[in-house]
Amino acid sequence: MNDKLANFKCARCGNCCKWHGLVRLKDAEIDAIAEFLHMTVADFLEQYTILAPDRRSLSLTERENGECCFYDNINSLCIIQQVKPQQCIDFPQLWNFEGWKNECEGAKLKNES
Repeated sequence: MNDKLANFKCARCGNCCKWHGLVRLKDAEIDAIAEFLHMTVADFLEQYTILAPDRRSLSLTERENGECCFYDNINSLCIIQQVKPQQCIDFPQLWNFEGWKNECEGAKLKNES
């Protein structure tokens, strides 16, 4: 990891939440999110997950425009922030998408300094 990514500070712009792509879930994350939402695991799985195309994991559903189903566009926040998946926490250090630096307000702030 380069030094710029090591010092990356999220600006909480939500732009990574608006990008098409899989948010793969681990079993413990499924349990934690379902509990946080006060729903059974079965209901959570039915309402908010899909089988990833490679059939190796479940992923959060996304809206037609690519936004994560748990992104609150009005308030620009993650509805499940307290229990969000590790994949989300790891952005952009362990995963990102082509052109992310042009979309991410945290990257733009870092580039200005």
